[in-house]
Amino acid sequence: MRTLLPKTILCALCALSAQLGAAKPNVLFIAVDDLAPSLACYGDLVAKTPHIDRLAASGVRFDRAYNQLPLCNPTRASVMTGLRPDQIKVYDLDRHFREEVPEVVTLSQQFKNKGWFTARVGKIYHYNVPASIGTDGFDDPPSWQKTINPKGRDKAEEDLIFNAEPHRKISAALSWLAADGADEEQTDGMIATEAINLMAQRKDEPFFLGVGFFRPHTPYVAPRKYFDLYPLEDMRLPYAPKGDRDDIPTAAFAHNCPVPNYGLDELTCRKALQAYYACVSFIDAQVGRLLAALERLGLAEETIVVFWSDHGYHLGEHNGIWQKRTLFEQSSRSPLIIRAPGVKGNGTASRRVVEFVDIYPTVMELAKLKAKHRLAGRSLVPLLKDPLAKWDGHAITQILRPADKRLATPVMGCSIRTDRWRFTEWAEGRSGTELYDHYSDPMEFHNLALKPDPAATSVITRLRAILRTKASGKTPPTPFNQPRL
Repeated sequence: MRTLLPKTILCALCALSAQLGAAKPNVLFIAVDDLAPSLACYGDLVAKTPHIDRLAASGVRFDRAYNQLPLCNPTRASVMTGLRPDQIKVYDLDRHFREEVPEVVTLSQQFKNKGWFTARVGKIYHYNVPASIGTDGFDDPPSWQKTINPKGRDKAEEDLIFNAEPHRKISAALSWLAADGADEEQTDGMIATEAINLMAQRKDEPFFLGVGFFRPHTPYVAPRKYFDLYPLEDMRLPYAPKGDRDDIPTAAFAHNCPVPNYGLDELTCRKALQAYYACVSFIDAQVGRLLAALERLGLAEETIVVFWSDHGYHLGEHNGIWQKRTLFEQSSRSPLIIRAPGVKGNGTASRRVVEFVDIYPTVMELAKLKAKHRLAGRSLVPLLKDPLAKWDGHAITQILRPADKRLATPVMGCSIRTDRWRFTEWAEGRSGTELYDHYSDPMEFHNLALKPDPAATSVITRLRAILRTKASGKTPPTPFNQPRL
């Protein structure tokens, strides 16, 4: 019995330690810039993403998760505050959420206040990419105890980047570089390295670690080996029927992409596709390094992993829409994967409609914390436990259009996505409306609002009432920078 006592005590201590660890789980909060659900685990037949796929296979993949505003600064501010754009009054790339809600406690700040070590590596809040790489960007200092801003050879080699639209900056144009050198020489490779170092240094205390990757945001820069994964002859532009744009309001098309494919030829667009997917696989490899480090450090079973992108991304849909800033499915829908230790739903997918404002209350509940302000979303923990649980969900996404040659005044667009429908109106309907039936038209080719029958009219009436409760549709009276919308 005496020889067994130490082992018994040791086991008891280990069990107690595990319980205490579970009381304050780590959070690995992984953000990817401009990533559509262009991942194999989401059904993309082109993407090669084995590491993110494994994360999805060990967590809960949300197949229908929607951001609140498909532009970097507003959506990131919304995620981190748990509030909608109309609450924080952030619609452009220049307004900070604390101008409207100075006392709001951000998600990571909640953890910092409760004794977690909080750190950011790379892009969690907005950065001007690539100009602000290596700086704090548009960060929120109260959110973190430590920040690290790597700057790799992609910054030093910007002069090598090919710009298919030389009249525009590489930050906004279809531009790319198949880079020489190793992953770790690129900014995103350095971000993964620094994050791994922090996990190793802080493995004996609870941490909230925000890790933000810059790619696949333009310019599409990745080591050459990732380009080699995607032969150019395999790249195909998405299908759209003839006249697809004829029933779509003018305001639905982003001001930065007014003509199909920016007027570029098909070969150039296929090269852009290749470069985008190369960046996706490059980021996948860095995510794999983070997940491997969790395992190696013995942290996987006590760490909540949240993987998300700030918004979706167009790759030529609707006869040549690229990038973001629309209210179509491709821009509004974003990847979201959550792996929490011990939840019953791990290894499955949920098709319930959820929103990015749901991330904040979800992570808080998983850590057994309570928010200091009223949140706009609701916890996804019931879906983490049972992805098929009853869930009366809908998602609200909006975007503000600047006045230009097409629009006499700024126009707010608001969209609601339900299990079956997407309803969108521009300037409260004065600049156009859209209704798409996702049961029969998942690519949103047929706008039923153009000449609605009685059934469509009934749907529009019902959805408009819900939409107006969460997004007014009015042009905001607060300042916004039109060139930066």
